[in-house]
Amino acid sequence: MPTTADCVLFVDDDADVREAAQQTLELADIHVEVFADAGSALARLRKGWPGVVISDIRMPKMDGLEFLGEIKKIDNDMPVIMITGHGDVATAVKAMQNGAFDFIEKPYSPDLFIDITKRAMAHRKLILENRTLRIELARHTKNASDFIGRNPAMEKLRTLISNVASTNAHVLINGETGSGKEVIARNLHEMSGRPGPFVAVNCGGMPENLIESELFGHEAGAFTGADHKRIGKFEFADKGTIFLDEIESMPLALQIKLLRVLQERALERLGSNRVQPIDLRVVAATKTDLREASSRGEFREDLYYRLNVVQLHIPPLRERKDDIPLLFEHFTRDAAKRFDRPVKLVTPAEMAQFTAYDWPGNVRELRNAAERRVLGLDPLATGNDMASQNGMTLPQQVEAFERSLITEALREHGGNVTATVSALGVPRKTFYDKLTKYDITPAEFRRARSASE
Repeated sequence: MPTTADCVLFVDDDADVREAAQQTLELADIHVEVFADAGSALARLRKGWPGVVISDIRMPKMDGLEFLGEIKKIDNDMPVIMITGHGDVATAVKAMQNGAFDFIEKPYSPDLFIDITKRAMAHRKLILENRTLRIELARHTKNASDFIGRNPAMEKLRTLISNVASTNAHVLINGETGSGKEVIARNLHEMSGRPGPFVAVNCGGMPENLIESELFGHEAGAFTGADHKRIGKFEFADKGTIFLDEIESMPLALQIKLLRVLQERALERLGSNRVQPIDLRVVAATKTDLREASSRGEFREDLYYRLNVVQLHIPPLRERKDDIPLLFEHFTRDAAKRFDRPVKLVTPAEMAQFTAYDWPGNVRELRNAAERRVLGLDPLATGNDMASQNGMTLPQQVEAFERSLITEALREHGGNVTATVSALGVPRKTFYDKLTKYDITPAEFRRARSASE
């Protein structure tokens, strides 16, 4: 499916107007196809056609409003710009209510004509990109064991997971904080077909004096306060998968006991002499290099080699930035559903900002950013950033206030440009200049209003 808007379809029954429009668009390096009537133009269109339509309102046989209706039947999201004379403004407003992207009054300047056309093309590009992302998300979510990412490194990782998931081989996952190590571990379990549960343990989050009891269990009376028998995490994960996160934090004494469990496939509860056979698969995760840690004596070398049957490396988000649009779309839709908020398309400027950022918190930080955006907050603002917003310069505060006035007016009038210009009391040209300056698209407010209604 195309993801760019690279063509304009221009329709007008006046040959001189068609020629002038064609010259204007081609001088702006915009590919254009011209048609003398709506019927001929309709034959060119299909759902997903990568372009926008510009049409005169008054035409023989099929007028602009009828043409707009037929286009919406083909592709409801296709931007359509209507051209109108002075006496047809009311008709143009009706066209806006029926889903037109915008309208231009004759006579219009070439600059305004190009500006509105480029806005419509940018909007179309967003629509097509989001359709592609939704298709990609659907492909990734058909199977609960799948995970999101189309970067070559992630495709290679996905293939490797598919190859080892159904085996009983222990797996070591290496990745930075927030990169999705537990997601990979759950994928391995779901694809393994093992009938037992998936049990996650954060080795770095347990007090050292409790971790042995938590992992191996204990008998009543095994130590002070042990007034009843407890099944440990290993035993609970029998016939399933145990995920040991931050395994580098496990005390060396417990590493010896874990090694014995892996070798003998059996354990003893604290305070018991009875050996309990178990069938489990260990998936361990670390954010450090365990081989280097073992060379420094900070991690048992024999345990490292026992766990490192298969090693999976999750690349940090900064090394697979082409996955950011797909991930952000997924997290945005998930957050919008949970918070009962409308889904607002990401603008090119926003996505450029997201891809320029290094995401030290990886996928977890990206998810949080998507949630903040859905809630109407600055996606990349930290607590310190938010606290410092009051320190903006006067021009920055004026711009922020002006932008908020425009967006609120557009929201109040459902994205209707004519009504918004009237309410704000500014010339239409000035209003369009402001839209360009603040990267605001009126069509997004029409869509948001339709969704709320």
